[in-house]
Amino acid sequence: MIIDTRGTGHMAPYRRPLAFALIALAVVLVATVLAAFRWGGPDGGLVVLNQVGAHSVALGWVSLAALCGAVLVGVRKPMTRVIVGVPVLALGAPVMGIVTLLSMLGGGQEQESSLAAPGREDRRLVVETGSAMIDPLWFVYVHQGTWPRERHWAVGYFNGDADDNGLREAVWTGPDRIRLTTSGGEVHEVTVAPDGRPDRTVSAG
Repeated sequence: MIIDTRGTGHMAPYRRPLAFALIALAVVLVATVLAAFRWGGPDGGLVVLNQVGAHSVALGWVSLAALCGAVLVGVRKPMTRVIVGVPVLALGAPVMGIVTLLSMLGGGQEQESSLAAPGREDRRLVVETGSAMIDPLWFVYVHQGTWPRERHWAVGYFNGDADDNGLREAVWTGPDRIRLTTSGGEVHEVTVAPDGRPDRTVSAG
């Protein structure tokens, strides 16, 4: 309960810092999501930022809620709250709704396996699965380094729209060599540079 300590109808002064804190929270969350998409990509991106990007929809909704909370807490007059708050909701909610729908249709990626390179605890072969409508997808990455500086590079992309294009096996044949085999029996050899970068990215389907 907020008590007017001055008897003038104004809010107690300690409510304003909360409004600024909510605005700062929203800005930080949006900046974090933007940084995740810029620096967490599949080619040399930081894994920790890629994980943040995977939760961008949830962070967007939290940011919108923080902005609405800042309006309710920081604006004194009810009419001003409506004038400021309605446009925020009218613009933010539909945008976030579309983003959420696209995210649901696009599906996410889940880690299926993680295999350390022979003699290399700092290098892993990671396979993630997803879907495009009804077609299964496989994404293969090389991870190198330790948290929070661990980076990843895309090694292969397989779309199971045709049975032969699915990923059957992804294994190390040496500390810097990867073998990818499709369901149709096609074999791809990939060499990994000292920094973890593969010499090529395999695509099937």
